[in-house]
Amino acid sequence: MKYIKINPDDNVAVALQDLCKGEVVEGVTLQTDVPRGHKVLLDSLRAGDDVIKYGFPIGHVTGNVFAGTKVDHSCIKTNLEGLLEYRYEPALVNIEPAASKRTFRGYRRADGQVGIRNQIWVIPTVGCVNGICQQLVERFKEEIALQAGNESGVDAIVAFPHNYGCSQLGPDHENTRTVLADMVHHPNAGGVLVVSLGCENNQLDAFRELVGPVDESRVRMFATQKVGDEIEYGLQQLREIYAVASKDVRTEVPVAELRVGLKCGGSDGLSGITANPLLGVFSDWIVAQGGTTVLTEVPEMFGAETILMNRCADRATFDKTVSLINDFKEYFIAQGMPVYENPSPGNKAGGISTLEEKSLGCTQKCGKSLVRDVLKYGERLSVKGLNLLSAPGNDLVASTALGASGCQIVLFTTGRGTPFGSFVPTMKISTNTPLAEGKPGWIDFNAGVLVQDEPMEAVAGRFIDAVLAVANGEPVRAESNGYREIAIFKSGVTL
Repeated sequence: MKYIKINPDDNVAVALQDLCKGEVVEGVTLQTDVPRGHKVLLDSLRAGDDVIKYGFPIGHVTGNVFAGTKVDHSCIKTNLEGLLEYRYEPALVNIEPAASKRTFRGYRRADGQVGIRNQIWVIPTVGCVNGICQQLVERFKEEIALQAGNESGVDAIVAFPHNYGCSQLGPDHENTRTVLADMVHHPNAGGVLVVSLGCENNQLDAFRELVGPVDESRVRMFATQKVGDEIEYGLQQLREIYAVASKDVRTEVPVAELRVGLKCGGSDGLSGITANPLLGVFSDWIVAQGGTTVLTEVPEMFGAETILMNRCADRATFDKTVSLINDFKEYFIAQGMPVYENPSPGNKAGGISTLEEKSLGCTQKCGKSLVRDVLKYGERLSVKGLNLLSAPGNDLVASTALGASGCQIVLFTTGRGTPFGSFVPTMKISTNTPLAEGKPGWIDFNAGVLVQDEPMEAVAGRFIDAVLAVANGEPVRAESNGYREIAIFKSGVTL
């Protein structure tokens, strides 16, 4: 298959491999070469006419364009505007509970949550102690490596440096505190050491109060200014945490306990054809199992937001979704920035021309399930099923937000490739086979086979097994590479 016309109403087809001038697509002779992922116009258009893809307008042409021509960002302009008023027009598809329930082996925590990893995290309250946290991890890893066999239930000991915790005001300060507190409660952590300086805005006593009750055998906190040798003190805390966490074992738990983040980045023209629809099938499967999925990247809902709004389970959820969209638009406007300054250069090179096109592909990751709840940035999950989460499109900020909401894993589709990992396992799914073959150290699963005549049902079955293998402990590429980071949303001044 060399190309695809996604919807019968479309006036473009998408090249699934590089097409050459003179080839015929849907009865139209190509007037230009069309690279993989890019669009070829099937009907001649006049200036102002809409380009239709996925059955929806993705913008209008800025001049007369002839059939058989490649159409991209150079000749298409968005139709989107600023703040809008929306009407709730439900178009609900109820996902039936699965008759056959799957399980995985996870770590059941005392608070009822289930982790898919059993790690010890060292979390700084402020960037000033990043170096101390890193040194503590390095020294402790050397120490336990000297123990015979080093066989324990702890699969990683990781520090998570960041730049914040001081010189912040208002929402930025609260975002930092909230995300770090969310990490303390995350089920993938069998133990946490919180390291403070002592004089920062994010004061340890106030942070401890925000965190609330914890198992003090697993969660320790200290201020480096208030102890003698902070390295020796910290190492002793790690020894005591490790003694408890190393005894944890996996047990059989239902897939209903999984909370999965849905993310895309470095997208291309195949994202909405292969990898994102695959995640949509997986999301509906998880929901049918009684589990939870979370869609974020609010700016990449613009242009497809009404599809999500009309899938809201009730009017209250619809109202929260409207606020989710318009609040984020107001954030752009307040900063004096254009609301629709998207897609990125890499997206454009991969064949995505407008934000509508990007959003219509992006939102396919959440399948057809009802939207059950909408979360603010830093808010933790409380409702099973499909949730929407407020966070930007930035890959590391959004992936961190998904983890902070309680997701144990992030599924990340990409057409251009990216190596990063967040503080939870970040599984990379390629939209095309050349990327999977060219970057085997980055990519965990290849969805590109969907345009190589492998049926969705078979690919989805293999993908479900691959995700459950990760839930059972198999490391993703980013974990094997040691790529684990966090990034916290910031919008205001720095003192």
